[in-house]
Amino acid sequence: MTKTFTFAILHFSVAFTVTYLLTGSIVIGGAIALIEPAINTVVFYFHEKIWKRFENKQLKPLAA
Repeated sequence: MTKTFTFAILHFSVAFTVTYLLTGSIVIGGAIALIEPAINTVVFYFHEKIWKRFENKQLKPLAA
């Protein structure tokens, strides 16, 4: 869990820093730093589900 938490902090920091450097706005940087990782987490969840389905299809012919 510690690794996940530190990665989340890193992700928020990168999102904020890049947005702040591009816009010069602390508010926009903060908003993007909260919104982008949240959306990315949801997308990653579905990516994992789809990837798992793909892996299962690849393994079935080997098991037969």
